[in-house]
Amino acid sequence: MFKRKKNDETKTKAKAGNSVKGVSSRNPYLPYLMALPALALTLPVLYPFIQSIYYSMTTYSLTSPVKNFIWFENYIWLFTSAEFWNSVKVSFVYTISAVGIELILGLIIAILLNQETFLAKIFRPLLLLPLMIAPIIGTLMWKLMMSPEFGVLNYFLSYIGMRDFQWASAANSAMFSVVMIDVWMFTPFIALLLLAGLRSMPAPPFEAAMVDGASRWFTFKTLTLPMLMPFIIVSVVFRLIDSLRQFDIIFGLTKGGPGSVLMNFQVSAYTTAFTYTKVADGSALMIVNWVIIYVISMFLVKFWRKSQDRLS
Repeated sequence: MFKRKKNDETKTKAKAGNSVKGVSSRNPYLPYLMALPALALTLPVLYPFIQSIYYSMTTYSLTSPVKNFIWFENYIWLFTSAEFWNSVKVSFVYTISAVGIELILGLIIAILLNQETFLAKIFRPLLLLPLMIAPIIGTLMWKLMMSPEFGVLNYFLSYIGMRDFQWASAANSAMFSVVMIDVWMFTPFIALLLLAGLRSMPAPPFEAAMVDGASRWFTFKTLTLPMLMPFIIVSVVFRLIDSLRQFDIIFGLTKGGPGSVLMNFQVSAYTTAFTYTKVADGSALMIVNWVIIYVISMFLVKFWRKSQDRLS
């Protein structure tokens, strides 16, 4: 009986293989045709990217039509300029602060909303509200509320003795202001991803831990956190990429000011290319930004694969 079933499975696999070979032999271009939609989506992205690489190696400026090829001189100028290293510092301070706070708050919110309580059922749909607002619109809303003269935030702060707080108008509080807006906008994104991870966890290990009398902290440390690690890494990858190329919030709130306090990669490249008309220098800055994002993303993806292997 077992041999007969095994022979039937072998015949089925052989027929399936023959059918695939028959299709590929009748139409050898089928794999290439199936790749056309992906190619159609990739080409519109590759063209401006390759063009930016070319511009970054020239003297292209909006005020001069001449494009002399100068190889890596723009990159050498970047790495020796104080403005570039200020952009590096601003970008990483902003990214680490925003993503770190969002990860902690998102994890806490996900754990709280994973409970089957009345309040949890109410607040789960409300998590989507900040994500439904365009970042520039949300930034303009916060800009009005942060106004030192007539903003509603200073009105509430006056009850605890804090008056005339400058928010984004002062150099020492501008970073705090943009990070707060970013946290308000994107903490729900991380919370939703982690909530999906909590919902997908198998119940038997947690039931066994409960039977053995394990504490909540021990269960969280040994079961919840390792199983949730792939979801944490995915959310961090998405937010790191988005934060390192952040433009809407910073430009909408202060345009990189006061001074150069918030001149991250994107705002600095935009100002260099379109305000100072140095397209070549702005393109070089964007290529460096892309390289940094690519290297960090590849490292995190490798870490994600290792966490997946530990669970499997």
